[in-house]
Amino acid sequence: MTRPMPERRIKNSSSDRECLRCGNCCHVDMFAYITADDVERWKREGRDDILQHMHAHDIVWAGDIIVSSTGIRLKSCVFLNWDGESFSCGIYPTRPGVCRDYVPGSSEICPLYYKQSE
Repeated sequence: MTRPMPERRIKNSSSDRECLRCGNCCHVDMFAYITADDVERWKREGRDDILQHMHAHDIVWAGDIIVSSTGIRLKSCVFLNWDGESFSCGIYPTRPGVCRDYVPGSSEICPLYYKQSE
């Protein structure tokens, strides 16, 4: 289920910068960063889709890339959606803590990192 977003840019409550929905921060599989709290929340919510994906791929760091236990390099989150104009999160309401805590512009992977605050 995709979070409805009528505008191209969304406001992040923990930042004065607006997310551009470019997907750069999601082009790393989030399963390398999930916590026990995330897993427990998904169990309570009955999110078997998320849990099955997590257990099926056994995600690990391999130097500076993320790979599955079968050696497949993972390039983006499986729950990242593209509508032809912008990206959105297919599990936005229950996304992991690493995604909830991300502040637009706080990393060099985000185009907002290089822009001055307005």
